[in-house]
Amino acid sequence: MSAGGIARVLIIAGSDSSGGAGIQADIKTVTALGGYAATAVTAITVQDTTGVHGVHGLPADLVRRQMDAVMADIGADALKTGMLHSAEIIAAVADAISAYEDVPPLVVDPVMVATSGDRLLERDAEAAMIGKLLPLAFMATPNIHEAAVLANMPVKTAGDMREAAQALLASGPDCVLVTGGDLGGDVVVDVLATPMEIRTFTSPRIATTSTHGTGCTLASAIATFLAQGRDVGEAVEDARDYVHMAMTHAPGLGAGAGPLDHGWVLRDRD
Repeated sequence: MSAGGIARVLIIAGSDSSGGAGIQADIKTVTALGGYAATAVTAITVQDTTGVHGVHGLPADLVRRQMDAVMADIGADALKTGMLHSAEIIAAVADAISAYEDVPPLVVDPVMVATSGDRLLERDAEAAMIGKLLPLAFMATPNIHEAAVLANMPVKTAGDMREAAQALLASGPDCVLVTGGDLGGDVVVDVLATPMEIRTFTSPRIATTSTHGTGCTLASAIATFLAQGRDVGEAVEDARDYVHMAMTHAPGLGAGAGPLDHGWVLRDRD
């Protein structure tokens, strides 16, 4: 941690104008959980709860310069990537991380498609994600659709999730959390694979349309808890609990997939 005792998380991700996902959700999450959030913005999206209406990727060298500036001055106890948009940005991010000394844990949320179904990662960037970024990750947090692409296999059951998580371990991450929120059913199942074990987490499904940014929020919560010194299992369990409650307290905004209430934990302390 920093000299002041606060866990620092550098988030490398895109901006969501609606505030429900992307760096906006990441900053809210890290802050609510007691960390310090810094960012390197990769893309600007025109986005609301109904969909993504425009994407502008930033130059890869500008993304790298943002990262370098933060790491040289403030530093980080964890890194988290979200929407990286292009192969060029992925390469720049991977090169930057490889150049740092004493690299903190990297949580890779391999964002490919928004909750609305709109694509956020160019198709030709998938190989760069697999070949350049995943080998640097401490943890990858794909949903079932992303896991299917990255592991090159169908992921339609909890058994498939276990198989995909194991397959993705071979691509380099120290651990893989495949999230099963999109599987359906009354129970949400997530599968954590490490070289030592495969662990399943379950929780009751919440009947809600407020699901915008759940993946971003979960990955940022995990990164924050890792930065604060929790072990992997504890970080995942606490992050899942945080997201569950953020969905429970969702404010019901927008005409589509609404945002979560990232600040519920702050009011709960009062």
